[in-house]
Formats: sequence, structure tokens, C-alpha cells
Amino acid sequence: MSDQANTIPVVPVTFTCRSIPGQFIPPPISRVEDTGLGLLWLQDLVLKVLYFQGYMTGLKIAEAISLPFAGTVDQILEGLKRDKMIEVRTSQMGLGESAYLYAITGAGIIRAREALDRCQYAGPAPVPLEAYNESVRMQSRERIHVNNKNMHQVLSDLTFGESTFQKLGPAVNSGTSIFIYGAPGNGKTSVARSIGKLILAQTMYIPYAIYCDGQVITLFDSVNHQLAPEEDGSNTNGLRGGARKDARWVRIHRPFIMVGGELTLAGLDLVFDDTLKYYEAPFQVKANGGILLIDDFGRQQVRPRDLLNRWIVPLENRIDYLSLHTGRKIEVPFDVLVMFSTNLPPKDLVDEAFLRRLRHKIEIGDPSYDEYREIFKKVAANKKVTYSDEGLAYLLQEWYIKPERKLRASHPRDICDQILDIAQYLAVEPVMSKELIDKAAESYFVEL
Repeated sequence: MSDQANTIPVVPVTFTCRSIPGQFIPPPISRVEDTGLGLLWLQDLVLKVLYFQGYMTGLKIAEAISLPFAGTVDQILEGLKRDKMIEVRTSQMGLGESAYLYAITGAGIIRAREALDRCQYAGPAPVPLEAYNESVRMQSRERIHVNNKNMHQVLSDLTFGESTFQKLGPAVNSGTSIFIYGAPGNGKTSVARSIGKLILAQTMYIPYAIYCDGQVITLFDSVNHQLAPEEDGSNTNGLRGGARKDARWVRIHRPFIMVGGELTLAGLDLVFDDTLKYYEAPFQVKANGGILLIDDFGRQQVRPRDLLNRWIVPLENRIDYLSLHTGRKIEVPFDVLVMFSTNLPPKDLVDEAFLRRLRHKIEIGDPSYDEYREIFKKVAANKKVTYSDEGLAYLLQEWYIKPERKLRASHPRDICDQILDIAQYLAVEPVMSKELIDKAAESYFVEL
């Protein structure tokens, strides 16, 4: 029941979690010093934006770099005008300096190209690494707690034994790592995605990009991060009427990021683009404050032992160390609930010492006959296949008991889909008749 999509839709969660209200709101910026960035660096950023965009008003420049015009961008532009890097082409009387149309000069083009040779980033101004680290600590995902009732609501679409619920709840509350294993098709990925709904019900702030030692690290990713409305119902950055918050930060649903066989060791460190000359944050940093699911663990291009070796320190100390191409190591919080999902036997992946470092080990076993019946009834009702206990008894006897085939939680969904396809072709009602069950099973099951 694996799904290779990296994100899941935000589904409203109706239960109440015990939590502490978030303490982090990006403070407003009123002057250049509040950005934590050097004036020369910000000037280069504006020149790069103008180099790519051509003529721009002051307001548009402010929106492009996510800084307020008054007190900040106006000061940057004033310095560039004084140095003859930009010039004012036209103005609209009565609308203030933010409406002036600015253009880059020949001298500005030379400086912009020099800046682009160092780094081609030309987007929202980054926030200093220290500010990002503090924001993660203040928005720690460890404030999320569930109880038995919560877990039954979160996993209401799935059918498990009570013992599984009793293991999953404490694992979620631990906020560390969960190792989910078992035969394929029993809902391991579905469990992780359902827990992801819990995480997505809450929000947090992250910056578009991070600044460290003259380097830019992009963080916000529209594929893996889902925007959330501001508490006032607006996503505007307030650049026109005075900043209500630092617009370099964006409010998102807490991330749920899933990676599979494409994961490599290189993908767990800063990814430097030799052409663009800036970095992209790795998966675990993008997942800070949420969940990182390693799906099909053991089938990655990196050995399980090497992957766990890479994460020994982060999992234990909640701190990760990333490398810049300059050789410097930077420290970032590791506030991630890491979930490993695998179809392979644990003993074939790692030894006892490594398993000990994974806090919670949970097996999602084959469903019992009663659980299989409940799953089939739910699936049949959802897919509008007419259910019957007689049909299910026939299916179990002929296609499971006789061939000694194991039950899987995914089989009801797939068999119902087969019945629907066959019924549509034969122009008959999709019912659990012996004929349709046999045709569905014959085209679905393969003897291995």
C-alpha cells in the first residue's frame, strides 16, 4: 500500500490534541539591521533581481526580496543610487518613492554579474542560520501528544488489532523514530500517512531561504511544503501598509515528507548546485517540525547500515551537522519524527545494535479473518460492490485456505477493483458472486 507521492492532502482532523500554543511569530522588520544581513549583500541581491527583471518599481523590488520598502528597501536603493548602480527612470507623483521606476545602470550590470558569478540566487532575502535554528527550537514538534482516543480517530479508516494502537500512540508521542515492518500490503505506508494527517493539522513558520557564511540554502519547497493561511486569514506580507511580520518567513502545514528508493547519502547533506552556486536543504531539514518517512527501507541506493550510521548522532542528540563546500560544518536542529517502513525482515537489514537506536519497533502483521472481513466490508461499501458473507466465505475457502495463501490488508481493495473492472466489461452488477470472485482472483493472484 505504498504511495510514492511526497505529500498528502490536508485533511481536517476533528480530535483535540494536548499542545502548547506556538511561541514563534516572525518579528516585523523596520530597518536594514533587523534582517541580520549585510547592506552590501542586500544591495547585490537587489541588483541581481533588477538584472533579471529589468525595470521595477520600489514596491515590486520589495515584494521580490520579501522585505518592507519603508526603512529597509528604500535605504538599500538609496545606497545604490548614490553609487550610480541604479537610476530612477520615471515616477508617479503623489504615490511616494515606492512607486518610482528603477533601472540598473552599466556599472550596476557589471556588479550584478560579479555577484551572479558568486551566487545566482535572486529571490526572497534569506534569514540567518541562527534565526532559523531558534525558530525550530521554539516550534518543536515534541509539543504534539495523542491518546488512545486520538489514535483511533486518526486511524479510523484502517483496521488493526488493539495491540497495534497501543504501540503506535506512544511511538508518536516519543517524537524520535519509529520502525514499522511487516509483509507487503498490510498498511504500513497507510499508517504513516494517517499519522501525517495529525501532523498536517498544525502549522509552523519556515523561511524561504537560510544565510550562512555568505552562502544561501533554499528551504521552502512547494512540492514538499503546503502553504497555510495566516491566522488573520491572509497570506499577504504587509509590504504596502507596514510589515505585520517578517515576510521572509512563510506559514506552512507541518511537513510530511516521504522518500523511497531515490534516497542517497548525498541527498542527506546540503546539495550544492555548481551552476546556480547555492544550496538546497536536504530532506531531513525540510522535514524539521514534522515527519520524514523512509518508505521501502532497505531498497535505497544506500545500504541500511550506512544510512543509520549517518543518523546515529541526529537521532540521539537531536542535532544534525551539514557540510558547506568550503569545508565548514554547520549545526541545525534535528526535530523530525523519522519513520522507517519496510517489507524486509529486520534481521536482514541491520543488527541488534542498530535496532536498539530505533526507539519504537512496530510490526504490522497479517489481518485475522475477522479483521479481513471488516476491511472487505468497508472497501466494498466505499467502492459500491455489493457485499455478501457467502461470497467472502467462498473467497476465503477457495483462494486462501486451499492454496494456503496469507491474508493481506490490501487484497480487499484490489479484489474489489478487479470485480468492478470485470463487471463493467460483462455489463453486470458488481456483486460478490462465485463467478466474479473466481474471475477476479484468477487475474489478480500469482503463484510465486
